[in-house]
This record gives sequence, C-alpha cells and structure tokens, in this order.
Amino acid sequence: MASRYLVPATVWRVEEEIKRSRFITTIGYAPTVEEARAFIASVRQEFADANHNCWAYVVGPPGATAQIGMSDDGEPHGSASRPMLTVLLHSGVGDICAVVTRYFGGVLLGVGGLVRAYSGGVQLALSTLPTRERVPTALLDVLLDYSAITLLQRLLPAYEASIVEQEFGVDASFRIQLPLNQLDAFRNALTEATHGQALLEVAPSEENAL
Repeated sequence: MASRYLVPATVWRVEEEIKRSRFITTIGYAPTVEEARAFIASVRQEFADANHNCWAYVVGPPGATAQIGMSDDGEPHGSASRPMLTVLLHSGVGDICAVVTRYFGGVLLGVGGLVRAYSGGVQLALSTLPTRERVPTALLDVLLDYSAITLLQRLLPAYEASIVEQEFGVDASFRIQLPLNQLDAFRNALTEATHGQALLEVAPSEENAL
C-alpha cells in the first residue's frame, strides 16, 4: 500500500557564490519521471546561457531508487549529479527534482570543490524547502438510505474523508474521497454503523494524491 510522505510544496530556489562561480539551486515537485524531465527542461530554458545545468531526481517515496535520474551536464563525471542525488535520497522528501545551475567565474574548483558546491547547494535549498504531506487517496461510492446520512457525515472527520459528489434519488448516493490507508477502516465503520445496509464500492480510478 502506498505510503504518506513529504514532498516539495512549491518550486524553491537558493543562490550562492563560490570562488566567483554562481550556483543557483532550484527544487521542484516531481511525481512522475515525465514531470521531472519537464521541470528540468524549464530550468534549462530559463538559464540557457549558463555553463552547466546539472540535475538529479527521485520519483517515489524518500530514499526510493526505482525511478531516479541524474546528469553532470558537462562537469567532470561524478562531481555534480551523483552528490546531488545522494543528498536527495537522504533528505526525507520524495517526488523531488533538483537542478543546480552554474555560471563559471573563472576559478577552477577541482573535483572535490565541485562535489561540495553541488551537494551543498541542494542541502542549502532543502534546509528551507517548504514541504507538504503527499497523501495517496481512494474514491468510495456509497449508496444508503436517507436515514443514514447523518451517520455517514459523523464518520467523515475521523477518517479524513470528504464528500466530492452527491446525488439524491430514491436513495442517497455519495462519492467519498479519503486517504488510501483509511479506506478499509472507514468501510468497516460505515458497514457497522448502518448494520450492513449501505452499499459500498471502491470507484475505479488512477492513483490520486492530495
């Protein structure tokens, strides 16, 4: 079952100068590889005149390595994106992409200096990055008698559930959105509260997240 975890709440940017080189770190939310690559492309376009736009991303929960990517973009191999990725993997934040843009200032930093500069830029951005909790959700269709509507409404807050659609005909029907990890408990609670009279069906949908 998908877990809840922290993700970037917004695009975040920090900048620092190291031995006359300008380093700009931009961090964004990347819930898919396609969105990570689109984010990278947008930053590269914004700083098209930079010497390097190095990047790394982690799609999935914090520390997951199933969907990762990185590029040194012309810097010496292993001096930029690998240190950036290492920082991301240990950040406690998932679905995250970082691009570090460098404008060369004329002073060579050496491989060790580059590792410190690129990893340090990501660490600096992470230290102030606004985050939010990613909550995988499910949709549940509920059909019940009008007399049970109050019972349903009373259950919603305890399971972080909300009504996204409702329709009133012979019976009352509701589409409920709630955290995926609350689905089974909510279903059981509603079934018990209505003495098995509510009809419940998980709505088919692609995975959603709040």
